[in-house]
Amino acid sequence: MLLKRDLFELLIKIGLEFEIHNHKPLFTVEDSENLRGEILGAHTKNLFLKNKKNDFFLFSCDENAKVDLKRFSKSINAKNLSFANELYLEKYMGIKPGSVSPFGLLNDKDGIVNFYFDHKLTKSKFINFHPLINTTTISLKTSDFINFILENKKKINIFCLESYNLIDTYE
Repeated sequence: MLLKRDLFELLIKIGLEFEIHNHKPLFTVEDSENLRGEILGAHTKNLFLKNKKNDFFLFSCDENAKVDLKRFSKSINAKNLSFANELYLEKYMGIKPGSVSPFGLLNDKDGIVNFYFDHKLTKSKFINFHPLINTTTISLKTSDFINFILENKKKINIFCLESYNLIDTYE
């Protein structure tokens, strides 16, 4: 399983610029807003979801976005979405609750988790995620993040949370 150190080494190896922000553990958006300090760029919440058929989904959106799970579930044809438990989170993404981020997709070697990324985030110059652990946040250019995920053979579904529509898919 890829760990924070491994992720940093990988980002450095391919020449991506990023900033590291260490802080107390952040488990919720409220924790993040209160304890992270001044970090520029879009801040995210990352929902790890599953349905009754054991299909898994990661949805990254703005930290203050309101997500209607029933409507999201219907719009992506994934009936009855709910939050997946920590056993699945560890099994498929190699991370613990509170540390959910798209970087966990790198641990999903079999491509089990479907990744949805809110279109609003694509408009931010910089984006922030936990690098597989919730005691650190990294900031990088949003375009670099998207390219990094794609270069690591992960599909990104660009979803518009305002209209609850799939806009595009990048592979």
